[in-house]
This record gives sequence, structure tokens and C-alpha cells, in this order.
Amino acid sequence: RRRLAPLNEDNGRFLLLAALIAAYLSAGATVFSALESPSEAAAQLRWNRTLHNFSRIFNISPPELRAFLRSYEAARAAGIRVDALRPRWDFPGAFYFVGTVVSTIGFGMTTPATVAGKVFLIVYGLFGCAGTILFFNLFLERIISLLAFIMKACYERQLRRSGLLPPNFRRGPAVSGVGSLVGWKPSVYHVMLILGFFAITLSCCASAMYTAVEGWNYIDSLYYCFVTFSTIGFGDLVSSQNAAYQHQGLYRVGNFIFILMGVCCIYSLFNVISIVIKQILNWVLKKLECRCCPKCHKSGTRLSRRNAITPGARLRRHNVAVDADGQYDSDTEGRRLSGEMISMRELTASSKVSLAILQKQLSETANGYPRNVCINTRQNGFSAGVGALAIMNNRLAETSDSR
Repeated sequence: RRRLAPLNEDNGRFLLLAALIAAYLSAGATVFSALESPSEAAAQLRWNRTLHNFSRIFNISPPELRAFLRSYEAARAAGIRVDALRPRWDFPGAFYFVGTVVSTIGFGMTTPATVAGKVFLIVYGLFGCAGTILFFNLFLERIISLLAFIMKACYERQLRRSGLLPPNFRRGPAVSGVGSLVGWKPSVYHVMLILGFFAITLSCCASAMYTAVEGWNYIDSLYYCFVTFSTIGFGDLVSSQNAAYQHQGLYRVGNFIFILMGVCCIYSLFNVISIVIKQILNWVLKKLECRCCPKCHKSGTRLSRRNAITPGARLRRHNVAVDADGQYDSDTEGRRLSGEMISMRELTASSKVSLAILQKQLSETANGYPRNVCINTRQNGFSAGVGALAIMNNRLAETSDSR
């Protein structure tokens, strides 16, 4: 009778995150229900009272009044408003629409009404959304590289002031010879703070523009910025919808730039926050594994009883060296299988290989070198991750320990 294999780290992290998201959704639904439900009930009561008074004052039967209101709702869904609005499907309006489609904002204030338009939207959105996600990932890679370059320059300046770096030091291959810079990589927490500050500054500036031009209050403008930049796109507030503005061309250009930069910045910030969440999940999994896994307790008991370093533990810590070496002599293999203490030959070889690979990994990102060496040679091409998560893992310091 075969025993079920235990969950690996990736599956455990996925299940833990799914459970946390479910709890987060439930908590959010509870809070929003408590906040918004009384307001909704009060609004419904006021509306029913208004309908009754209007029907009584103007001697209109309630069915006729409701039929008229249904026609108004259909007209509003088609984009018709009482006040004059700019045309929805002229070239600027259509360009605004396709921008919200490919960026997945999806305000919903404009939708295709024809069958041909709906079919074309499916094909157009398929390639447009994929290309825009690629653009966001490339933007993320470059903004992280720029921040890493600036942070490293500041770090070198700090080392020069403290006397730990020679005044005539120059960047280049010689960086590996300077002990103070070998293990340096930009911190994910520092990058998160910088991106957060930039996102807040950008949102405040955009909100000031929307307050002055659209006539919204500042809180509504901030709300619109977050909903738009995060690509939620409720559509209850939409910019650049009036028929005319003062300096209309300049406002449209500024609106486009703010939305583009805001979406890119918030996308990058979300990915950095996701890395921090992943680190928290790894920490929780380690705590759960140490408390709940009988295998860990068993190995810990064996270690304390034998008072020796077993090859299994050593190989788990230094699987890089084992894979890179690839060969064992008969003495080492025999000791590994019999559970005896690790041999000095294996210890020396694994330490040298692990140290060399570790130094290479720590210096590559800080000095702009591409990471083309995989830690575990037996892993496939997707072992380092795909997309934004892989970019963050390759370029920030704290994530290398969780891999």
C-alpha cells in the first residue's frame, strides 16, 4: 500500500494563499456589506417615495412611469445622457475605449453595440491584452534596474564616506574583488517603499488635475485614480467625458500620460507587494513544517541522538554542490547511503562549489550581469519562474533565499 506523497513547497504555498484569499474575500464582503447596505436601503426607500409622489402629483400611473424609466435606463446604457457629452465613437473616443480594453481597465461607459464590433473586440483584446501585459513586465524590469542602479550608487557613496571603499574604485568586473560589494543586492522592501512613494505622488498630482478640470472633490479624484491605475475600472467616475474642456487637447494628453504611468507604477508596486506576501507565506510554511511534519521531528531526534551531521541534511542545504559535482566516490556514496557522518572530501567540495555559485548570484544583479546560470541543473527552463515574479526573484535580495 503506497503512501501519499507530502505536499511540496509550491503546492503548500498555493493552498495557503488560496485559503488566505478566501478569508480575505469573506472579510471584505462582511465589511462592505456592513458599510454600504444601510445606505442602499435608505436610497431605495427615498426612490420609492419619490416615485409615489411624482405619480400622484402628475397623475401618471405607476406602470407607465416605470416603462418610461426602463426606456431611460436603456438609453443610459447606450451612452445617452441628458447633458451634452462628447461623441463616444469618434477617433478620440474610440482610442480611449481601446486603451481601456488592452489595459484591462474596462470602465464600461462605452461598449460595442454591433455584432461585428463585439466579434472584433474578442480578437482585438486577445492580442492587445497580451501585448500590454508584456509591456508592463518590460516596464517593471527597467524600473527595477533603474532603482537598483541608483541604490547601488548611493550604497557605494556611503561606503566611500565610511572609508570601506577605495576613492578610485570603478564599476566593472573588478567589483567581485571588493568584499563590501560582493553580496550586495537591492532590498525588496526599499524598492517597495520607493514605488509606493512614487505611486502616491503620482496619484496626488493626477487627483489635483481631475479636481480642477472635472469638478470632482479631492477624495473622489483619489478614488478614481486608484480604481483606474489598479485596472479595477468600476466606471462610476470616468474622466474626459464632457463635451468640451478648457485646454481640451492639453488635458487629454495629460490624462493619457497620468493613466499610462499610473497603471505601470501600480502594476510594479503590486508585484513587489506580491513578493513580500510570498515571503510571509514561506515563513508560515516553515513554521507549520517544523511543528506539524513528523519527518522533521524524526530527523531532529536522529540528529540529536547521533550528534552528527547527516548527509541528508547537508545535501538539502547544499543541493547546488551535489548537482554541480555530479559524481561521488565509493566512500562518499557508501557513507551517504548508510547514514554515517559526511566525509571531509564531500564537505570540502560542496563548500567550494556552493561558495562560488553563491558569490556569482549575489553580484550579478548589482552589477547588471545577466543571470544565465540555474541553481539546480536538473530543473527545467521554468524553474526560475515566469513573468513579473521571475523578474523580482532575479533582481531583488530577499527573494533569493526563498527560491
